[in-house]
Amino acid sequence: MAGKKPFGGYSVCFKGCSDSMESVFGTGKIAPSEMTKKLWAYVKKKGLAGK
Repeated sequence: MAGKKPFGGYSVCFKGCSDSMESVFGTGKIAPSEMTKKLWAYVKKKGLAGK
């Protein structure tokens, strides 16, 4: 599987994003699974993922 792309073929580029971590995840403690959900919601909202 040497040719397999990460993230199921998605490429994610955060270049040009100036949002802080607090604006994406909040200031309280969250579980890793919730962090992943919030990160992908941010990526989809900003249109940062492409195939």
